[in-house]
Amino acid sequence: MNEIQKRDDIPTVTSLSKTGVSAVGYTAAGIFLLILNAVTGSVIPAFIIGGLVCFFGIGSLRSKNLTDKRVGILITAAGVLTILSKIPIPFIEGFSSVLLRIGAVGLLAFGIWNGIKFFLGLKKRS
Repeated sequence: MNEIQKRDDIPTVTSLSKTGVSAVGYTAAGIFLLILNAVTGSVIPAFIIGGLVCFFGIGSLRSKNLTDKRVGILITAAGVLTILSKIPIPFIEGFSSVLLRIGAVGLLAFGIWNGIKFFLGLKKRS
């Protein structure tokens, strides 16, 4: 019932908030990649949407913050993969589409894992 826990086992508020924010961020990014892959059905929308995503990614690369630069690289890569996934070249089209799906599933899994860690940490703190 009321087990005594070591203070090392109880997460700090800072680590708990970082885990919660990353859970939401990774899950949202995974959903975004799934939507991005589904919305771009043909070449023209893929070029327009992929180009806009690349534009925002390159904008993040100009930041001085290292985290923003990493996010910018990922966003730019997602835009490029979106464009490449709809170009009618057999190997490139299939490979980029598979990479987008793998990235989306990986981000969703990582977000769910961080969400579980967050809720377990909340339970430990109460």
